[in-house]
Amino acid sequence: MHFELTEELVERVELLVEEQKDKELQALLKEYHYADIAEILDELNLEEAIYVIKLLDSETTSDVLMELDEDNREKVLKNLSAKEIAEEVEELDTDDAADMIAELPEERQQEVIEKIEDEEHKEEIKELLAYDEDTAGGLMAKELVKVYETWTVAGCLRRIRGQAEEVTRVHSIYVVTKDEKLIGRLSLKDLIVAKNDQKIADIYISNVDSVTVDEDAEEVAKVMAKYDLEAIPVVDENKTLLGRITIDDIVDVLKEEAEKDYQLAAGITGDVDSDDSIIELTKARLPWLFLGLIGGIGAFLIMEGFEEAFKGEALILFFFTPLIAAMAGNVGVQSSAIIVQGLANDEVKGSVNSRLIKEMLLAALNGLILAIFLFFFVWAAKGEINTAFAISVSLVAVIIIAGLIGTFVPLFLDKRGIDPAIATGPFITTSNDILGILLYFWIAKMILGI
Repeated sequence: MHFELTEELVERVELLVEEQKDKELQALLKEYHYADIAEILDELNLEEAIYVIKLLDSETTSDVLMELDEDNREKVLKNLSAKEIAEEVEELDTDDAADMIAELPEERQQEVIEKIEDEEHKEEIKELLAYDEDTAGGLMAKELVKVYETWTVAGCLRRIRGQAEEVTRVHSIYVVTKDEKLIGRLSLKDLIVAKNDQKIADIYISNVDSVTVDEDAEEVAKVMAKYDLEAIPVVDENKTLLGRITIDDIVDVLKEEAEKDYQLAAGITGDVDSDDSIIELTKARLPWLFLGLIGGIGAFLIMEGFEEAFKGEALILFFFTPLIAAMAGNVGVQSSAIIVQGLANDEVKGSVNSRLIKEMLLAALNGLILAIFLFFFVWAAKGEINTAFAISVSLVAVIIIAGLIGTFVPLFLDKRGIDPAIATGPFITTSNDILGILLYFWIAKMILGI
């Protein structure tokens, strides 16, 4: 049954903590998955959360800590000793252990690492901490199952049992040479049906997808998504097998990237959430709000420049300014959103010119349909066919230009190595607003001869 966090459950946990009924609390939490326990702890105050964490067994605690909200985990870790953190770290796979330690201040990191008793685990964590967190090396875990091409099937089965004890889930069996170079993968079915005296070299599959240790995390995600992989091996420039990345780590990458792109599209710079301080949130929002202010001033200056020309009967043009600006911004955001999505999914192929031509035709069709409706509305409302014609033609032109800008800008940013998601936010809206108003007044002035 799907877990649902209720106020009653939280209150029950709080009461058991307050009354220090440890056995009842342990029995209650034993019924829930560690991710559900983390969700409960996120609702408790710090003192209560630490009480529960110290009550749980070490294996459960380590998993719960990894599922906690980052800010809450940081607060909890501050209240645990270096030895207590080290004990939890030893229960985690190397990738999760490295992630947890990386969140600590540098001085504390060293203290925790020194307290880890398993020397092999310690060295593997230190190796992972050396990699950039946004690369394959920063995502990979050292736990995997590998076999040597020179082993026999019988010997391979014996050794795999020992390796598998250290691996949470066996997605693949990797085949390496005596100098640890990745040369293929092994099908469990082929291993089971093979004769005991057969060599692994005779039954392994040489076709194996892999990524290099310095590969960007987003590129790793694209490869795994394209080939529907649950795990992928990580190698260095010499094809030496270093570790593996599993699908759960890639889901986290995709989630973080989606959150970042959403914030960029909303005009928020930096990685922030609703619980951050007012100062941090202001720093993240203010730059784009300031851009919007500059855009508004620019629109005012443009409108002021046409004030004399549009006095009298042409004054009606000013009343349609918000409509033109809104249509320009909306069309630009629609166009850029499609391109940004395509770039993220690696679906944007072909020349830029073909994209621009397609968008121009699409914008022209949409603009024409909307302009016809607007033409009859203005004509019926004001009885001025020339004015109606000028506004309608301007709308078509503005929509076409906005569509082209919305298509070109994210493609241009992507080519320059800048996150194209920025193009779906206030940047594209503000630029299209200003250009749309300028184009609107200029075309209307030309058609009306004023």
